[in-house]
Amino acid sequence: MHSVDTTAAIPALDDAPLVVGGITLASRLVVGTGKYATYAEMARCLDVSGTDCVTVAVRRERLVNAAGENILDHLDAARYSLLPNTAGCYSADDAVRVARLGRELLRDMGSATSEWVKLEVLGDTKTLLPDPVGTLEATEKLVADGFSVLVYTSDDPVIAKRLKGLGAASVMPAGSPIGSGQGVLNANNLRICLEYLKDGDPAYPVIVDAGVGTASDVAFAMELGADGVLLNTAIAHAQDPVRMAAAMRAACQAGRLAFLAGRMPRRLYATASSPDDGRIVRPT
Repeated sequence: MHSVDTTAAIPALDDAPLVVGGITLASRLVVGTGKYATYAEMARCLDVSGTDCVTVAVRRERLVNAAGENILDHLDAARYSLLPNTAGCYSADDAVRVARLGRELLRDMGSATSEWVKLEVLGDTKTLLPDPVGTLEATEKLVADGFSVLVYTSDDPVIAKRLKGLGAASVMPAGSPIGSGQGVLNANNLRICLEYLKDGDPAYPVIVDAGVGTASDVAFAMELGADGVLLNTAIAHAQDPVRMAAAMRAACQAGRLAFLAGRMPRRLYATASSPDDGRIVRPT
């Protein structure tokens, strides 16, 4: 049994909370529920991660495991904001149908996030990269249907900007392919996505979704200025998922604080940390 201290949180230092689709989240880490060895392990990892937003694939075959257990019976809707997702959908029509199914399930549970959906429209089974045309089409339909759409997309800044223009509650560019563990492959594209999405709207929530492999990937995404990180496999497939959940929690908090603090400028040559004259001079 692990003895991870789940109460030792890094101080927020007056940081504003993350608000997505009218829901306020205390944690900037969103965690998935798939690929765990058992539901008990999943519940322990969610607890240790500090998340208060959990995403669930709502297709019937993914809700119920081989033992006939329903995953929703293991998630406390009073504790977690549940974010249904359309994982496994390869067309806009299929994604819209699954999103509506998720809405009905959450309404039956009395969830405050019943109008939420994490939209995924995938291009193929090998890469699991998003289909940009299908993603745009499904986003438009779901926004018109009253959903708060948190949309998984590539790191293409133009597509990201168009998705926001269609009314997505959050645009979620991938760091790298789903489940690959490669981390953030194109930091420059993510920087441009953040610039485009936050232009004139600095509070607009941008969440890096997919590809995280370890805690440093989370910290790096947050240091770039992302408002949050969504992950699953990096915890579920770690050699010690509970310890990795704790690491992800700390990395998310540390990366956010580092972004707010503002890093020192990079220089080609050394600068003495203890000047000869004793003065402390901050760089301009």
